[in-house]
Amino acid sequence: METTPLKIQLQTLPDSPGVYQYYDKNGKILYVGKAKNLKKRVSSYFNKSHDSHRIDVMVKKIRDIKHIVVNSETDALLLENNLIKKYQPRFNVMLKDDKTYPWICIKNERFPRVFPTRRLIKDGSEYYGPFTSFKTVNTLLDLIKGLYQLRTCNYDLAEEKIRNGKYKVCLEYHLGNCKGPCEALQGEKEYNENIEAIRNIVKGNFKESLQLFHQQMRDHADKMEFEDAQRIKEKIHVLENYQSKSTVVNPKINNVDVFSIVSDEGYGYVNFLQISHGAIIRSHTIEMKKKLDETDKELLELGIIEIRQRFSSMSREIYVPFKVDVGEDIKITVPQLGDKKSIVDLSHRNARYYRQEQFKQMKIVDPDRHVNRIMAQMKEDLRLSVEPRHIECFDNSNIQGTNPVAACVVFKNGKASKKDYRKFNIKTVEGPDDFASMEEVVFRRYKRLLNEDEPLPQLIIVDGGKGQLSSGVKALEALGLRGKIAIIGIAKRLEELYYPGDSIPLYLDKKSETLKIIQQLRNEAHRFGITFHRNKRSSEALNTELESIVGIGDKTVVELLKQFRSLKRVKEATLEELTPVIGLSKASIIYNKYHPE
Repeated sequence: METTPLKIQLQTLPDSPGVYQYYDKNGKILYVGKAKNLKKRVSSYFNKSHDSHRIDVMVKKIRDIKHIVVNSETDALLLENNLIKKYQPRFNVMLKDDKTYPWICIKNERFPRVFPTRRLIKDGSEYYGPFTSFKTVNTLLDLIKGLYQLRTCNYDLAEEKIRNGKYKVCLEYHLGNCKGPCEALQGEKEYNENIEAIRNIVKGNFKESLQLFHQQMRDHADKMEFEDAQRIKEKIHVLENYQSKSTVVNPKINNVDVFSIVSDEGYGYVNFLQISHGAIIRSHTIEMKKKLDETDKELLELGIIEIRQRFSSMSREIYVPFKVDVGEDIKITVPQLGDKKSIVDLSHRNARYYRQEQFKQMKIVDPDRHVNRIMAQMKEDLRLSVEPRHIECFDNSNIQGTNPVAACVVFKNGKASKKDYRKFNIKTVEGPDDFASMEEVVFRRYKRLLNEDEPLPQLIIVDGGKGQLSSGVKALEALGLRGKIAIIGIAKRLEELYYPGDSIPLYLDKKSETLKIIQQLRNEAHRFGITFHRNKRSSEALNTELESIVGIGDKTVVELLKQFRSLKRVKEATLEELTPVIGLSKASIIYNKYHPE
């Protein structure tokens, strides 16, 4: 498959946290990096010179960029570690060793120990993390140690051995750090209650512990023990920023393939996350063209088979968003909540971002294809007989019944055509009557287009519900255009779309591009109408005040505003400044009006 030029790939990267991978012309991975903002970080490689010769050489070799979007910067850090260890890219220097990030282990044994470790042993023990900093691990363990007395020895505390008096308490017992379960001085029930509380702490549920720390900090500060108060403040800061869950590394999920799909009218986008030993080691998305209007289920099944063959996957279990049929020897899991659901959501998010990037790239490389796709989608969504290449939208504006005006905005090929916008002063309607105003402006607009033999739109949108739509239809009927131009109304509250003669509205998917374009039209008509209304109201207020002065007419008002630009400046002008503009006689009238003293 032909690679998209780097310049275009850079323009369409997301502003999300994630991990990026650089590939050379042979598809070999050169470098893996993490980013808080993928677009900014990756772009920085290409728009400045580098001090490092190594980076300069690498940038010259880059031909393709891939990325995986994650939920947080911490997840990006962990995923970067996984990928570097898996692929050992040539230009990465750090993280290539066999060191992994630390975990907190609650050992699977009688009277469990709690300790930090870099090794995951599958013996039924619980592992929490991984943590990107040992500082966080130590703060959590200090907190646990301060709240609960746990054993640190590695004796086998079997019931029989304790009963036979095999062990004696050690110094930790005499220091008050352990309650001596080795001599049966502490029962298993009490110890396990402490372990349950510790589970909550490492999962991030330490509200009570934070309250305790805040109180200790205040107590130290009251006693002028500021160094101790600062130490506790640092612990609070670490705990408040502690993230207990990582989506990208989870020891409970082992050797699983994760798949998800997003689709539109023409394509399906299937994302694949490969998980090995609890860590994501690959993300790949493929685009599948619909040939016979296939369902998401059919596309996902085809995508799973193709991807598993391409990457020679031997995983016996897959996670998917809904049930699929890909053979009896593979276990299908459809997670509903928890860690497994989070990993499927992450896959779906990557598929969604991939689709957005394809659209952005298409807009740049082949704008006609993008427009054609949107027009075809709008025709289908709105049940039209032709594509709406030319759309016009009407909006009435009157505030407290004054200065009624209307606006008409025009979109051609899905984009605003501002030179074709028109504004209307309402002429035949007395007072605030939205329905009659709508009928007047629709009639005037299309009577003029017919008289001037201008092209008519394929779709008219009126801002409002059934009433405004009926008024627009009446105007079209009077001009003999009923049935020749499609007309719909959009009601503000729930974004319902109304059709002539149909009392039941159409609701579009809130994320659909068709609804977004209609909302854009409506908002633009509203903005244009309101601006016109405000300008008209302001100028009327201005003119009215000057015209109300006896002896001052329209022409004088125009001359004054042309020269002084605002009513305020006219009021502040001296007789000498006014006279050359409108003559002494009228200048005296205006000057005396605003300077009665």
